[in-house]
Formats: sequence, C-alpha cells, structure tokens
Amino acid sequence: MSRTPSVNQPMCPSRLVLEHVTSRWGVLVLATLLERPHRFSELRRAVGGVSEKMLAQTLQTLERDGFVHRDAKPVIPPRVDYSLTPLGREAAEQVWGLARWTERRLDAVETAREAYDEARSRPAPGLGDQE
Repeated sequence: MSRTPSVNQPMCPSRLVLEHVTSRWGVLVLATLLERPHRFSELRRAVGGVSEKMLAQTLQTLERDGFVHRDAKPVIPPRVDYSLTPLGREAAEQVWGLARWTERRLDAVETAREAYDEARSRPAPGLGDQE
C-alpha cells in the first residue's frame, strides 16, 4: 500500500518538486511561459537577471519534472521553443498567484521589516542596567 506524500516529512520527494517550482528562477520561468511559448533568448530577456547557465539548468529541471516542453525544430539555424505542459500550466498558475500576491503586499512586508529592524536596534529593557 503506498502512502500519500507529505511535504512535511523529511524524505518526501514532493519537497524537491516544491523546491524546483518555487525557486526564484523556476517561478519566473513558469510565469513567463504562462503568456506563450518562448525561445531561449526571449526567456533570458524576459526573466531579468538570470544567467544563461541558470536558465538552462532551470529549464532542464522543469522539463525533467514534466512542467516544460522543449520543442527543437530541425532547421538551420536551430530553433528551440519552450512551452508549458498541462502540468506546468497548473504549477505556473499556482506560483504566479503567489508572485502577484507578493507584489501587492510588498508595502506591508517592508513596513514589517522596518518595525522589526527598529525594535532590534534598541537595547532590550533591563540589559546594561547591572554592574
């Protein structure tokens, strides 16, 4: 009898999948491919700051996990298009919702960070009073 995967279990294989789709580049690649298929160079321009090496690794990982389809056309010069599989579209919609939420709530996060940093910069009451 197989057990249902639980991401809270230390050896659960779903943790690795979660890591792939929620990595910085994984989220951005999936979100970009939600729009339409892209060629490698288009993806690199659309996903600002990603190196060629990291983009290639991310695409390969997402392809292996079944989220991205790589379509290499036998033409000269070679043309490779990347698109989402149905599973990839599902994952992309989930992480894109989280990404958009972070954009909308960034002000609240920055306010919380400032309050946290300010509270940590003041000496704790009672410390330093003893000799």
